[in-house]
Amino acid sequence: MPPRYKRVLLKISGEALMGDREFGISPEVIETVAQEIADVHASGVELALVIGGGNIFRGAAAVGMDRVTADHVGMLATLMNCLAMQEALERHDIDTRVLSALTIDQVAEPFVRRRALRHLEKGRLIILAAGTGNPYFTTDSAAALRAMEIRADVLLKATKVNGVFTADPMTHPDAKHLPIVDYLEVIEQGLRVMDGTAITLCMENDMPIVIFSIRTKGNLQRVIAGESIGSIVTRIRK
Repeated sequence: MPPRYKRVLLKISGEALMGDREFGISPEVIETVAQEIADVHASGVELALVIGGGNIFRGAAAVGMDRVTADHVGMLATLMNCLAMQEALERHDIDTRVLSALTIDQVAEPFVRRRALRHLEKGRLIILAAGTGNPYFTTDSAAALRAMEIRADVLLKATKVNGVFTADPMTHPDAKHLPIVDYLEVIEQGLRVMDGTAITLCMENDMPIVIFSIRTKGNLQRVIAGESIGSIVTRIRK
Protein backbone atom coordinates (compact mmCIF):
# COMPACT_ATOMS: atom_id res chain seq x y z
CA MET A 1 0.00 0.00 0.00
CA PRO A 2 1.48 3.41 -0.96
CA PRO A 3 2.18 5.87 1.87
CA ARG A 4 -0.62 8.27 2.75
CA TYR A 5 1.87 10.86 4.03
CA LYS A 6 4.91 12.21 2.19
CA ARG A 7 6.65 14.02 5.05
CA VAL A 8 6.29 12.89 8.66
CA LEU A 9 7.44 14.12 12.07
CA LEU A 10 7.74 11.10 14.36
CA LYS A 11 7.89 11.76 18.11
CA ILE A 12 9.20 8.81 20.12
CA SER A 13 8.95 8.95 23.90
CA GLY A 14 12.14 8.18 25.77
CA GLU A 15 10.24 5.63 27.87
CA ALA A 16 9.41 3.69 24.70
CA LEU A 17 13.12 2.93 24.28
CA MET A 18 13.49 1.36 27.74
CA GLY A 19 11.70 -1.90 26.99
CA ASP A 20 11.41 -3.77 30.31
CA ARG A 21 14.23 -1.79 31.92
CA GLU A 22 13.71 0.79 34.66
CA PHE A 23 15.84 3.36 32.82
CA GLY A 24 18.26 3.70 29.91
CA ILE A 25 18.06 2.24 26.42
CA SER A 26 17.22 -1.35 25.56
CA PRO A 27 19.48 -2.45 22.66
CA GLU A 28 16.76 -4.83 21.48
CA VAL A 29 14.08 -2.14 21.47
CA ILE A 30 16.16 0.51 19.70
CA GLU A 31 17.13 -2.03 17.04
CA THR A 32 13.48 -3.00 16.52
CA VAL A 33 12.44 0.66 16.26
CA ALA A 34 15.31 1.38 13.86
CA GLN A 35 14.17 -1.49 11.63
CA GLU A 36 10.60 -0.14 11.60
CA ILE A 37 11.87 3.32 10.67
CA ALA A 38 14.19 1.88 8.00
CA ASP A 39 11.28 0.06 6.35
CA VAL A 40 9.27 3.29 6.19
CA HIS A 41 12.21 5.33 4.94
CA ALA A 42 12.80 2.81 2.16
CA SER A 43 9.28 3.53 0.86
CA GLY A 44 10.29 7.12 0.08
CA VAL A 45 8.70 8.85 3.07
CA GLU A 46 10.63 11.88 4.33
CA LEU A 47 11.19 11.41 8.06
CA ALA A 48 12.12 13.68 10.93
CA LEU A 49 12.43 12.28 14.47
CA VAL A 50 12.08 13.92 17.87
CA ILE A 51 12.98 11.69 20.81
CA GLY A 52 12.15 12.38 24.45
CA GLY A 53 14.60 11.93 27.31
CA GLY A 54 12.44 10.45 30.07
CA ASN A 55 14.31 7.15 30.02
CA ILE A 56 17.45 8.99 31.16
CA PHE A 57 16.24 12.01 33.13
CA ARG A 58 12.75 12.65 34.46
CA GLY A 59 12.97 16.30 35.52
CA ALA A 60 13.37 18.62 38.45
CA ALA A 61 10.68 17.20 40.74
CA ALA A 62 12.54 13.94 41.34
CA VAL A 63 15.84 15.50 42.41
CA GLY A 64 14.91 18.94 43.76
CA MET A 65 16.84 20.68 40.98
CA ASP A 66 16.19 24.19 39.70
CA ARG A 67 13.68 23.95 36.82
CA VAL A 68 15.81 25.75 34.24
CA THR A 69 18.87 23.62 35.04
CA ALA A 70 16.77 20.46 35.02
CA ASP A 71 15.28 21.31 31.63
CA HIS A 72 18.75 21.77 30.17
CA VAL A 73 19.79 18.39 31.60
CA GLY A 74 16.69 16.92 29.95
CA MET A 75 17.69 18.46 26.62
CA LEU A 76 21.07 16.74 26.88
CA ALA A 77 19.28 13.47 27.67
CA THR A 78 17.37 13.78 24.39
CA LEU A 79 20.66 14.30 22.56
CA MET A 80 22.00 11.04 24.02
CA ASN A 81 18.94 9.20 22.73
CA CYS A 82 19.24 10.87 19.33
CA LEU A 83 22.87 9.83 18.92
CA ALA A 84 22.02 6.26 19.92
CA MET A 85 19.18 6.22 17.37
CA GLN A 86 21.44 7.69 14.69
CA GLU A 87 23.95 4.89 15.21
CA ALA A 88 21.19 2.25 15.06
CA LEU A 89 19.75 3.73 11.85
CA GLU A 90 23.11 3.98 10.16
CA ARG A 91 23.55 0.23 10.67
CA HIS A 92 20.62 0.04 8.23
CA ASP A 93 22.50 2.23 5.73
CA ILE A 94 20.26 5.27 6.29
CA ASP A 95 21.92 8.64 5.76
CA THR A 96 21.08 10.60 8.91
CA ARG A 97 21.79 13.99 10.44
CA VAL A 98 21.34 15.02 14.08
CA LEU A 99 20.33 18.68 14.38
CA SER A 100 20.42 20.16 17.87
CA ALA A 101 18.65 23.19 19.31
CA LEU A 102 21.66 23.52 21.64
CA THR A 103 25.03 24.23 20.04
CA ILE A 104 27.17 21.08 20.38
CA ASP A 105 29.22 21.17 17.21
CA GLN A 106 31.30 18.09 17.97
CA VAL A 107 28.35 15.70 17.77
CA ALA A 108 25.47 17.49 16.01
CA GLU A 109 24.68 20.20 13.52
CA PRO A 110 22.84 23.27 14.80
CA PHE A 111 19.15 23.28 13.96
CA VAL A 112 18.59 25.64 11.03
CA ARG A 113 15.19 25.31 9.38
CA ARG A 114 16.42 25.69 5.80
CA ARG A 115 19.19 23.17 6.42
CA ALA A 116 16.68 20.69 7.87
CA LEU A 117 14.44 21.08 4.82
CA ARG A 118 17.40 20.60 2.49
CA HIS A 119 18.39 17.37 4.23
CA LEU A 120 14.84 16.03 3.82
CA GLU A 121 14.77 17.00 0.15
CA LYS A 122 18.02 15.08 -0.35
CA GLY A 123 16.49 11.95 1.16
CA ARG A 124 18.28 12.16 4.50
CA LEU A 125 16.56 11.30 7.76
CA ILE A 126 16.89 14.06 10.35
CA ILE A 127 16.87 13.60 14.12
CA LEU A 128 16.01 16.77 16.03
CA ALA A 129 17.63 16.96 19.45
CA ALA A 130 17.47 19.18 22.56
CA GLY A 131 13.81 20.15 22.30
CA THR A 132 13.28 23.80 21.42
CA GLY A 133 16.51 24.78 23.16
CA ASN A 134 14.47 26.66 25.79
CA PRO A 135 13.44 25.68 29.33
CA TYR A 136 9.75 25.23 30.21
CA PHE A 137 9.01 23.58 26.85
CA THR A 138 8.58 19.81 26.59
CA THR A 139 9.72 17.59 23.74
CA ASP A 140 6.01 17.30 22.83
CA SER A 141 5.97 21.05 22.24
CA ALA A 142 9.24 20.76 20.33
CA ALA A 143 7.74 18.03 18.13
CA ALA A 144 4.70 20.18 17.35
CA LEU A 145 6.89 23.20 16.58
CA ARG A 146 9.28 21.26 14.34
CA ALA A 147 6.38 19.58 12.53
CA MET A 148 5.14 23.03 11.57
CA GLU A 149 8.60 24.30 10.64
CA ILE A 150 9.37 21.42 8.26
CA ARG A 151 5.83 21.47 6.82
CA ALA A 152 5.09 17.88 7.84
CA ASP A 153 1.83 16.28 6.72
CA VAL A 154 1.24 14.69 10.12
CA LEU A 155 2.70 14.46 13.61
CA LEU A 156 3.00 10.87 14.82
CA LYS A 157 3.50 10.12 18.50
CA ALA A 158 4.87 6.64 19.21
CA THR A 159 4.23 5.50 22.78
CA LYS A 160 3.74 2.41 24.92
CA VAL A 161 -0.07 2.46 24.55
CA ASN A 162 -2.12 2.19 21.39
CA GLY A 163 -3.93 5.50 21.23
CA VAL A 164 -5.95 7.85 23.40
CA PHE A 165 -8.02 6.50 26.29
CA THR A 166 -10.42 8.06 28.77
CA ALA A 167 -7.97 7.03 31.53
CA ASP A 168 -4.59 5.36 31.80
CA PRO A 169 -5.20 1.84 30.41
CA MET A 170 -2.24 0.52 32.41
CA THR A 171 -4.05 1.23 35.69
CA HIS A 172 -7.69 1.36 34.49
CA PRO A 173 -8.54 -1.78 32.48
CA ASP A 174 -12.03 -0.39 31.81
CA ALA A 175 -10.67 2.76 30.13
CA LYS A 176 -12.40 3.46 26.81
CA HIS A 177 -10.36 3.78 23.63
CA LEU A 178 -11.08 6.93 21.60
CA PRO A 179 -10.23 6.35 17.92
CA ILE A 180 -10.81 10.00 16.94
CA VAL A 181 -10.69 13.02 19.23
CA ASP A 182 -11.06 16.76 18.69
CA TYR A 183 -8.25 19.03 19.89
CA LEU A 184 -10.62 20.88 22.21
CA GLU A 185 -11.84 17.62 23.75
CA VAL A 186 -8.24 16.71 24.59
CA ILE A 187 -7.73 20.07 26.31
CA GLU A 188 -11.09 20.26 28.08
CA GLN A 189 -11.00 16.68 29.39
CA GLY A 190 -7.31 16.74 30.26
CA LEU A 191 -6.63 13.64 28.17
CA ARG A 192 -3.02 12.49 28.37
CA VAL A 193 -2.00 12.92 24.76
CA MET A 194 0.53 15.76 24.64
CA ASP A 195 0.93 18.87 26.75
CA GLY A 196 -1.43 21.79 26.26
CA THR A 197 1.09 23.93 24.37
CA ALA A 198 1.65 21.17 21.79
CA ILE A 199 -2.07 20.50 21.35
CA THR A 200 -2.88 24.21 20.98
CA LEU A 201 -0.11 24.72 18.42
CA CYS A 202 -1.36 21.76 16.37
CA MET A 203 -4.97 22.95 16.64
CA GLU A 204 -4.12 26.46 15.46
CA ASN A 205 -2.27 25.06 12.44
CA ASP A 206 -4.57 22.09 11.66
CA MET A 207 -1.76 19.59 12.19
CA PRO A 208 -3.25 16.10 12.72
CA ILE A 209 -1.71 14.00 15.50
CA VAL A 210 -1.74 10.20 15.43
CA ILE A 211 -0.98 8.38 18.68
CA PHE A 212 -0.07 4.70 18.40
CA SER A 213 1.95 1.94 20.05
CA ILE A 214 5.48 1.47 18.74
CA ARG A 215 5.62 -1.91 20.51
CA THR A 216 3.48 -3.65 17.90
CA LYS A 217 5.59 -4.72 14.93
CA GLY A 218 4.56 -3.01 11.69
CA ASN A 219 2.41 -0.33 13.33
CA LEU A 220 4.50 2.54 12.00
CA GLN A 221 4.13 1.36 8.41
CA ARG A 222 0.40 0.81 8.86
CA VAL A 223 -0.11 4.30 10.28
CA ILE A 224 1.79 5.93 7.43
CA ALA A 225 -0.17 3.85 4.93
CA GLY A 226 -3.35 5.38 6.38
CA GLU A 227 -4.71 2.43 8.36
CA SER A 228 -6.82 3.17 11.45
CA ILE A 229 -4.21 2.38 14.09
CA GLY A 230 -4.29 3.98 17.54
CA SER A 231 -6.07 7.34 17.70
CA ILE A 232 -6.09 10.55 15.67
CA VAL A 233 -6.45 14.01 17.17
CA THR A 234 -7.87 16.42 14.63
CA ARG A 235 -10.56 19.04 14.10
CA ILE A 236 -13.92 17.29 13.99
CA ARG A 237 -16.24 19.16 11.66
CA LYS A 238 -19.81 19.43 12.97
